[in-house]
Amino acid sequence: MDPNNLLNLAGYAIYGAIAAVALYGVFTVILLTRRIAQKRFRNDAVAGEFLEEVRHNLQSKDYDGVVELCDSPAYWAKATPQLMLVGLENRDLPTLKLRRMLGEKFEHDVLADLEYRTSWVATIVKSAPMLGLLGTVVGMINAFAKIAGATEGIDPSEMATDISFALITTALGLSIALPLVLMGNMLHVRIGKMQDSVQQDLGEFLEDLATATGSSRGK
Repeated sequence: MDPNNLLNLAGYAIYGAIAAVALYGVFTVILLTRRIAQKRFRNDAVAGEFLEEVRHNLQSKDYDGVVELCDSPAYWAKATPQLMLVGLENRDLPTLKLRRMLGEKFEHDVLADLEYRTSWVATIVKSAPMLGLLGTVVGMINAFAKIAGATEGIDPSEMATDISFALITTALGLSIALPLVLMGNMLHVRIGKMQDSVQQDLGEFLEDLATATGSSRGK
């Protein structure tokens, strides 16, 4: 195959790869944003209302009522209610051991999945500029190949095409990476806030559960 044709095909492939990386990056960010929204309460007022209803049921020792509430459509996908179900199933354990169990389950079932997906955002942030740099190299190779193979004057428009390709791919790679850096940091902040809220809500739940069972659960 003619090297020039091969380089031209490489140029199209680079454009395609950059487009694919950009689309997957946006898809991952949207997916993560929705997943975090599903796992956390919309605001503190909603969380407080839920915890108050759970507290009322626990004071009445209505454990089935708590289970029914946590499994209701409004709460079944959220992290705190699902962890509460695990806590109710293991309510005979001491509080410290139960708290550790719920923390490990939260990290394994919720945080691990989110961190796995955010790692793809970080990978795209690193890959997009590298694809742009590859386009730069291909464009400059094309330009120098035309110079080396010229027997007469070189058409400036042909040189401009190769150089513009080199610069455009670099710009595209940076244009993808920069917004994803900001979005990735935004996702990390949301995950951190979700983690803090879940830990706080579970702390209140465990205190109410210890009161309901009437045992010295800290030992």
